Amino acid sequence: MSLKPSPGETTPRADAPPRTPIWTLLPLRVFLGGTFLCAGLSKILDTHYLDQTSPLGVHAQMLHAATTSPIGPLVSFAAEHPTVTGLAIALGEVAVGLGTLLGLFARVAALGGFLLALSFFLTVSWTTRPYYFGADIVFAAAWTPLLIAGDAGLFSTTDRLRAAIRRRRPDATPDGVERRVLLWGGLITAATAALGAVALTRRTANPEPSPADPNSHTVIAAVSAVAVGSSTRFTTPDGSTAYLLRPSADTFMAFLATCTHQGCPVTPAGSGFRCPCHGSTFDGNGQVTGGPATKPLGKVPVRVVDGQVTTA
Repeated sequence: MSLKPSPGETTPRADAPPRTPIWTLLPLRVFLGGTFLCAGLSKILDTHYLDQTSPLGVHAQMLHAATTSPIGPLVSFAAEHPTVTGLAIALGEVAVGLGTLLGLFARVAALGGFLLALSFFLTVSWTTRPYYFGADIVFAAAWTPLLIAGDAGLFSTTDRLRAAIRRRRPDATPDGVERRVLLWGGLITAATAALGAVALTRRTANPEPSPADPNSHTVIAAVSAVAVGSSTRFTTPDGSTAYLLRPSADTFMAFLATCTHQGCPVTPAGSGFRCPCHGSTFDGNGQVTGGPATKPLGKVPVRVVDGQVTTA
């Protein structure tokens, strides 16, 4: 099989054998593109993300980060415009993910991914010690090979657009070809942005039911349904996620599922909790057993009424 490029091609063809160098970055490209696409979509679909009153929202996370970040003033300014900032982050992640996976302006997408990861490192992960425990600095470094090499012509939408334009306009100048590539690439990007806007509009047009009165009492579970030593996830009257624990037959306690470090959701781990974002750990009483968090989990008062565990 000949690997010699056909007329007009400027990069190696995608039919090169799998052992050739152009394939070496494909796993990294798929991982980074898929991760950023999922991250952006999860933010868009998360009802707490743009909620300025939620401890899980981007507003609360920016306020937390501003106190320790080396770019604190900039983060504080962004926190004053949480909706715009939150949408820019979410849609930016979607654009980076799609651009990387499709090979559409791959170096531009890689630059966007690098800048997003760097901004997360300077805010969310800045206080993580040692630094290599934080994922964001690793993501920033992982984007640099794609920033240098681009898509190498492998599964490249940009190259396909360029080749199609040359076939249809064989007399077009190189500058003319690139202008049309930018035009068609821009149209693809605009269509993707429009789909994202439709998703956001539908979510806004069909909002979640208003949360219950914070002073009301929510039935969490029947006493008989909660085994000793187990935990049960539930939603508080104000819409926050929490966990009910039963350390002994006659004792029930509940804690908000929000890490006190940067607001990430914690998950049960053994007899306590762990933050998957930065590794903070808490015991069964909500007390910190491992940093970077320094404050215990927020308590949710509960009581037992007629065989039911409810919020107090």
